[in-house]
Amino acid sequence: MDIVEYSLKKPVTVAVAVILVVTFGLIGLNRLPVQLTPDVETPKITVQTVWAGATPFEVEKEIIERQEEALKGLQGLTKLESASYNSFGEVTLSFELKTVVEDALLRVSNKLNEVSGYPENAMKPVIEAAGANNSPVIWMVVKPEPGNPQEITHYMTYFEDNIRQYFERIPGVGSMFIFGGRADEMHVILDMEKMARNNITINQVTTAIRQANTTTSAGVMGLGRKNYRIRTTGQFQNPGDILDVVLYSDGLRVISLRDIAAVEKGYEKASAAVLHNGREIIVIGVRKETGANVLEMTDRVEGEMQRLNREVLKDKGISIEMVSDQRAYITTAIDLVKQNVLVGGTLAVIVLLTFLRSIRTTFATAVAIPISVIGTFIFLWISGRNLNVVSLAGISFAVGMLVDNSIVVLENIDRHRKLGKTPYMAALEGAREVWGAVLASTATTVAVFLPVIFMQEEAGQLFRDIAIAITFSILISLAVSLSVIPTLINQLYKNSSLKNPSLTNPSLTNPSLKEPGRVGKSYVGNIFASWVMFISGLCLKNAFTRILTVTLFTAASIYVILLLRPPAEYLPQGNRNLILNIIIPPPGYSVEKFKEIGAGIHEKAKPYFEEDNKDGFPQLKQMFFVGADRFTLFGAVSKHETRASELIPLFSRIMGSIPGIFGVSIQ
Repeated sequence: MDIVEYSLKKPVTVAVAVILVVTFGLIGLNRLPVQLTPDVETPKITVQTVWAGATPFEVEKEIIERQEEALKGLQGLTKLESASYNSFGEVTLSFELKTVVEDALLRVSNKLNEVSGYPENAMKPVIEAAGANNSPVIWMVVKPEPGNPQEITHYMTYFEDNIRQYFERIPGVGSMFIFGGRADEMHVILDMEKMARNNITINQVTTAIRQANTTTSAGVMGLGRKNYRIRTTGQFQNPGDILDVVLYSDGLRVISLRDIAAVEKGYEKASAAVLHNGREIIVIGVRKETGANVLEMTDRVEGEMQRLNREVLKDKGISIEMVSDQRAYITTAIDLVKQNVLVGGTLAVIVLLTFLRSIRTTFATAVAIPISVIGTFIFLWISGRNLNVVSLAGISFAVGMLVDNSIVVLENIDRHRKLGKTPYMAALEGAREVWGAVLASTATTVAVFLPVIFMQEEAGQLFRDIAIAITFSILISLAVSLSVIPTLINQLYKNSSLKNPSLTNPSLTNPSLKEPGRVGKSYVGNIFASWVMFISGLCLKNAFTRILTVTLFTAASIYVILLLRPPAEYLPQGNRNLILNIIIPPPGYSVEKFKEIGAGIHEKAKPYFEEDNKDGFPQLKQMFFVGADRFTLFGAVSKHETRASELIPLFSRIMGSIPGIFGVSIQ
C-alpha cells in the first residue's frame, strides 16, 4: 500500500497529521528567537591589557609581543592581530568556524599564564569572546537630571558597583560595556618643599604606598589544640590609613605621608570624550547572548531601566535613557517580509482560481501553502535557527513553488475524472501516475538548496536559513501533494461524480450548443492556439531551425541577464535610521581637544534639530560623539525613520569644515 492509497483510505489520519504539523509549526514559530539577521560570526577572542601611563611603543614591547609569542601556537588559530595604544594593548585571535569558543577561552587563558615579566603596574589581562554577534544591540546613556551640579562622569564607580548587575542578570543579556566615565580614586597631593626638607623622593613615596596597600598571609600557627591563620591587613580603608604610611624611619625620627602630603578624593584621568546632543554622558552598550530574542530582551532591559530610574536613581539626581535599539528596524523589516509572504500567497490563490475556475479545486490546491509554510517553522526550530528577514525571505521565495506539485497532481486527477472515473479512482490513479515526476521536480529544487545547509564560512551561516526554509517547505509540499490533495479531492467530489462528460455536457460533442457568452472566448483561444502551434512548427521544422531557436533564445537570455544585472555587493544596504561618521584626526589630540571637536559638530548641526527640511535635510532627533585614541566618530538619528540616508551630505559638509580632519559617512 503506497502513500496515496493509504491517504485515501485513512482520511482521518491525514487530517490528524495536518493538525499536528500545523500545531507544532505554530509552537515552533512562537519559540523561535527574533533577530534582524542570522548570527554570522567567526569565533574570536580578545585579550586586553591596561598599563597606565605607557606609550604605544612600551605597550607593544613589554606586553603585546610577549603575549603574541605565547598565543601564536594555539590549536585552530587562523589569524592573530594586535593593536597598541596609550596605556592599552589588545590582541585579537580568530579561530576556525568549528572551534568551540568556551574551549578556546580556556586554552587562551592557560597560554597567558605562561607569560611572565609584566611591568609592575600593568593590570592583569582581560579575556573575552568577541565577534560580530557581540556588537551591542542596545545603546543607553547615563545623564544628570536638571539641578544636579555634579559632573556625570563622576558616577562611573557608583554605576559599576550598584547598577550594572541589574542589567547583566536580565535573560538574554550577554555582556555590557561602559564608556566615558571616570572611576573614583584617592589622590595624594605632595608638598615639594616639605619633601625636599625631609629628603624624600617621589619613588620612596610610590614604593611605600604600594607596599603598605597589601594584605599578606603569614601562614598557620598552632597553639595547643587550635590552629590560627595569620595575615597582615594592610589595604587602605579610609584616607587616614594612607596618611599613616611610614616613608622613613631611623629609630629616632619617623616621617609619615601626612608630614609631606595631603589626601583627597578624586577621579581618574579622562581617556575619552563622550557627548550626547552636546552634553557629556556615560554610554552603555548591551550585547545579546547567542540565540537570544532581541525584541524580548530589549523590552526587559527597558522595563528594568524604568524601574531603576523610578526607584534607585531618582534620589541620586541621574537617569538612564535608551537612545538606540533594533526593535523598530527589526519589526519593520520582518513585517515587510511577512506582508510579501501574504501577498505572494494571495496572488498564487487568485491565479489558481482564475485558471481552475473552481472554488473547491482551488481550495484543495491552496491548502498546500499554509501547511508547508507553518510546517517549515518546525525545522527552523529544531535546527536552532531564528526568525529573521533571511529565513522569512526563504519562505516567501518558496510560496510560489509550494503549489507546483499540487497543481501537477490535481491536473492529472482532473483528467482521470473527465474519463468518467469515480473521485476515489481518479485520485488514486491520477496521483500514482505523476508521483515520480513530482518527486523528480522536488528533488531538483532540493538539490540546489540542500548543500547550502552544510556550507561553512560566513556565506554558509548567512544563507543557511534560506536553504532550510526552501528545502523543507518544498519537501512538505511534496508530502501534501501526494497525500492531502488526493484525499481532499476525493472528499470534495465524492457526492458529485462525473460519470460521462459527453452525457452531462452535450456541448463537448456539439459545438453549436455552446453557451453564447463562451463563443468569443473560444474564438480568441483558437486564434491564440493557432499562433502558438504555427510558431512551434516553424521552430521545429528541421535541424537548422531547431539549432537556430536554441541559439537565439540562449543568446537573448544571456543578453537580458547582462543588461538587467544589478551591481554586486556583499549585502543590501538597508535603510536603518542611523548614520555613522568615522573621523580620522591628527595623532596626539587630547581629551579636551576631542570635546572641543564634538561641541563644534553639535553646534553646526543644531539648526537641523530645530527645523524640519532645513536646506532639504530631514530633522535630527539625536546625535552622539565619541573621541578617543582608539577611534573617533559621531552618529545621528533622524526623526523620519526612512530618510536617514539624506543626512550623509550634511555630515560630509560638517566634517569637511573641521581643519585637519578626514572623515567618511556610512548608513
